[in-house]
Amino acid sequence: MRGGAQQFLYSKLMCWVALDRAIALAGVLDADDRVDTWKPIRDDIADAINTRGWSEGAQAFTQAFDSDHLDASALMMPIVGFIDPRHPRMLATLDAIEDRLTDERGLVYRYLAPDGLAGEEGTFLLCTFWLAQARALAGQVEQATALFERAIAFVNDVDLLAEEVDPGTGELLGNFPQAFSHIGLVNAAWAISQAMLAADGS
Repeated sequence: MRGGAQQFLYSKLMCWVALDRAIALAGVLDADDRVDTWKPIRDDIADAINTRGWSEGAQAFTQAFDSDHLDASALMMPIVGFIDPRHPRMLATLDAIEDRLTDERGLVYRYLAPDGLAGEEGTFLLCTFWLAQARALAGQVEQATALFERAIAFVNDVDLLAEEVDPGTGELLGNFPQAFSHIGLVNAAWAISQAMLAADGS
């Protein structure tokens, strides 16, 4: 992004993750004496995300604090355990991203907000897999499966994926092969399989 300073939700989320995991691992890290310092900071970050990262206007968690722009990185919130996948705000965010941050093929853009950079990005396969995974975590197996199948349809003749898909032509774009796309595929597939098992009562 090029422009004025912003407090990006994803950056805040990753700070929360770092502290949350450090607290969980404190015994292993021989850092039990630091937990009382880390916990209130972690909780302050969570409060800031829930207060300033949510937009009533957008009805979604957004790209940056006090913004209405959507960003697919908000899909990481349930994936990292910040929020219950079935929380009404998270479900509203999933709907907003699927409704307003996808192309005609149903693939997900990272964001559509002005970023000060020349040219346009394609849709990101990783972001599409994030949405599929988040839907699966919310128990929305049919939606998750449809998203997953939409994304994997772009594998090439040797079953590899690039980073992006051109929204006009469907051509694979960007880094190739892209590890992130394949990691997203594996994580989404696992989440869908687990959601199917839960739905069957297994």
